[in-house]
Amino acid sequence: MFLQTPHMKQMRMENDSSVSEFILMGLTYQPDLRWPLFVLFLVNYTATVMGNLTLMTLICLNSHLHTPMYFFILNLSFIDFCYSFVFTPKMLMGFVSEHTTISFTGCMTQLFFFCLFVNSECYVLTAMAYDRYVAICRPLLYTVVMSPRACSLLMLAAHLMGVSSAIVHTGCIIHLRFCGSKVINHYMCDTFPLLELSCGSNHASELVSSVSVAVVVVMSSLIIVSSYSLILINVIHLSSSKGWSKAVSTCSSHIITVALFYGFGLLAHIKPSSSESVVQRKFFSVVYTFVLPLLNPLIYSLRNKDVKLAVKRTLKRVTT
Repeated sequence: MFLQTPHMKQMRMENDSSVSEFILMGLTYQPDLRWPLFVLFLVNYTATVMGNLTLMTLICLNSHLHTPMYFFILNLSFIDFCYSFVFTPKMLMGFVSEHTTISFTGCMTQLFFFCLFVNSECYVLTAMAYDRYVAICRPLLYTVVMSPRACSLLMLAAHLMGVSSAIVHTGCIIHLRFCGSKVINHYMCDTFPLLELSCGSNHASELVSSVSVAVVVVMSSLIIVSSYSLILINVIHLSSSKGWSKAVSTCSSHIITVALFYGFGLLAHIKPSSSESVVQRKFFSVVYTFVLPLLNPLIYSLRNKDVKLAVKRTLKRVTT
């Protein structure tokens, strides 16, 4: 028999007091809205999966889309495709059941993949901004700078940095103690709702988590802003209106995506100060996690002649 020291007894008491599962409150408390919301989010989920899967298939099957820009769009669609599986099934279950429970392990897994895909998307959008800079400001060096090997290394780095950020972020939450309420006032396991449930001091975890997010946001924002500042300076010196319109059409889709992603992402992760702020946080989170993955395939395809041509060619192959 092992002798239990006071420190071991204290650790055992802490482990016994920790929760083994959480209850997700979901989007609304009103039962009448559950079935309409279930149908709405099921349609959104189906459209998101099919839209991103279709865009990925078009890029893979059509050789004229095998360019750096579409390689990055392929990665973006892949992230959004995977992203939709992280919390949507659990949320849909919550609309048709009284209480939605999620185990501690399941909660941390959901948080990890949420952080992974969000951080990876930040870096992919950053790489896309750099790609637009090289295409417009250094066109003669484009094929050399944005070679297949360079693009592959950029995406590998983006996903590896996404993994490392997710590990740091999730590790901070895992080391917290949850010994009080186990009700998460959200439809998914996110940082602030979990920090609100933790007992004891969580300043260190909150600081490390905030620094991790700040590094990702600041680093990617600086590169994106610098790239578009240089593009703007270059475009100003263009004398022809054709050059202006080409630059605008090349960058418009990416600018819209970046503005929506960072705008709603920051609004969704501002720490709430009241019950109304919690409702607003849920609203911005819905836009951030459900609407944007649906919009991205539309943004990059509706006004894109290359994608429309790919659709025609693919349909012709299927029908003949």
